[in-house]
Order: sequence, then structure tokens, then C-alpha cells
Amino acid sequence: MNRRIFGVKIFEIVALISTYIVLSIGYHVTLWFNRTSDYRLYSDLLNIESWFNNEGLQYVIMFVATSVVWIVIFKIFRHWKLWQRLLLHFLGLPFFIFCSWKVFYLICESIGYWHMNGPGQVWDIYIPTLIYLIQFSLIHAYEYYIINQRKIQNEVELTNAALKSELSAIKAQLNPHFLYNVFNTINASVPKEMEETREMIAELSDLFRYQLKASREDFVTLEEELDFVKKYLKLEQRRFEDRLKINIDVSDDLLTRKIPPMILQPLVENSVKHGISPLVEGGIIDIIIKEKEDTLIFEINDTGVGIANKEHIFELGVGLGNTQKRLQKMYNSTLTFSDNVPTGLKVYFEL
Repeated sequence: MNRRIFGVKIFEIVALISTYIVLSIGYHVTLWFNRTSDYRLYSDLLNIESWFNNEGLQYVIMFVATSVVWIVIFKIFRHWKLWQRLLLHFLGLPFFIFCSWKVFYLICESIGYWHMNGPGQVWDIYIPTLIYLIQFSLIHAYEYYIINQRKIQNEVELTNAALKSELSAIKAQLNPHFLYNVFNTINASVPKEMEETREMIAELSDLFRYQLKASREDFVTLEEELDFVKKYLKLEQRRFEDRLKINIDVSDDLLTRKIPPMILQPLVENSVKHGISPLVEGGIIDIIIKEKEDTLIFEINDTGVGIANKEHIFELGVGLGNTQKRLQKMYNSTLTFSDNVPTGLKVYFEL
């Protein structure tokens, strides 16, 4: 069952409630054996009202206290490190015991229910403590299991994607030198007077060479990726002439950082194709890369026509969709889209 209530799987809620029902019934049976010497009196044992008036109410309170602690540790502070969240149990355990002991006694006394007295109260401290430690140990173990399963699934998907890329690389390597030789032959046949054309052919050859490298390697330097993007944009500027302007803002000390290959080009291509191209006057593309706390922050902004319905932005082409999947699987990151000022589109992501 994958259906959820407030982000929690239904079967997880049912499992926790069932656990408390079983524990309370077991406690009820234990107390019944110790209260009466006549085991033939099963009416009290099977009396649901008697069960709730005593042990059942206490376990309902413990269930509510558990839910509060769980929300705090596993929802509100879920982004904290594990050791930090474990320290929160030093507050959660006293809160849980207070609810299952003092709050339970207060409610019992106000409505006339029975509760432990005298030295017997120690059981209403010991048993809740034991339940708290066991249940949250199991919950943390279950959380680790879920995270590990997701990690394994992501690794499998990345492996499959790598295999597909490897197959593509194998296909591309059937005779890659043939392609380069063709470019060189064409380049050599172009008259020296057409130097601009010769440069364009050489740049196009470099683009193919980088794409082949990207199919073989998992990471490249930021400098290599930017060189590829610059060559691509330089070819586009030959087509758009003065209609396309490019600004790249990146610190030199970030150029050696490793990033996945071909992570910027689909985003830049989207800005050119869907943002700038429809405008007669053209526009500007800004590529901004910064670092914050060892995290690379990427912004690709354009002054194009923009996109009104950003929910369907991935329908523009497979490039954006593939980039989104790679970011999610490799970095648990995502592409964020917003409106540029005064016009255009902003794309933001982190590595």
C-alpha cells in the first residue's frame, strides 16, 4: 500500500496502531492474571470497557506522544544529521514518560479511572521507557532500510543509464576517426580566404569530440564543460549575429571542480531555441556559477519570451527531462524555473 496520509504511508500508520493495540491487550491480560485468583472470571478479561478504562487509555496517550515525537524527529528535523536527531531523544523520552505517567494519572483521577499507586508507579515509568527505546530503535532501523533501498534503486537506475550511455558510446566509436577525418578533409578543401568557415568546421568537430568524451566519462571539469558551451554558443552567434549576446560569470578557482558532462548545454540550448530565437531583436543569455558552502550554484538566465506554463516545461524536449533525471538521481537536486526580469526565464540548480 503506497497511499499516504499527510505524507505517511497508510500501512506504517496501521502497523504502529496495531503494535499499541497488541501491547495494551498483553498488558491488560498480565494485570488480569495478577488481580484475581479466580481464573474462571473471564468476564473482566473480555470486557472491552474495562480494558479501555485502564490500560487502553494509557496506550492511547502513549500513541499520541509517540506521534508527536515522531513528527518532530522524522519530519520537522528530518534534514538534520543522524547524531543530531538522536540527541533529540533526550527530550523526547522525558516527554513520552511524562505523558504516559503523569498525564495519564491526571486524566484517570479526573474521570474516575484506576491507575497504579505507591511503589507500583515504577512500572508506569519502566514499561513506557522500554516501549520508547524499542519502538524508536525499530523506527530508525526502518528509516535506514528505506533510505538504503532508495539508494540501491538509484544506483540501479544510474547503472542502467550508464549502460545505455556505454552502448551509445560503442555505437559512436564504430569509426569515430572517420567523422573527424571527414571534417579535416572538408576543412582542408575550404579556401584559405574563407577562414571563418574553416573555424566553424573546426569548432563543430570539437563539439562532436566532446560529446564522444561525455559518453565515456562520468565527470569532467567545469572548465571543459564551459569550453564546450562556449563553442556551441559561438556557432549559434554566427547564426543569430548581433541578436544573441552571452555573459558568463564564473570564478577561476571553480574551473577545476568536477561536474557531470553535458549538464549545461541542454539548458543553454533551451534558452536559445525557445527563449531568444522567437524574438526579432534577440536577447541575452547569462550563465552564472557560484559556490556556497561547497555547493555549486548554477543560474542560466535569458531575456527571451519566457514560459507561461512552467508545469509543462519538460515537454519542450528530452534534453531538459534527461537533465532533471540526472540531477535527481546523482545529487537529489532539481531544476527550478522562474521568471526573469523584465522578460525571459531563469533556471536554477545546485550540485
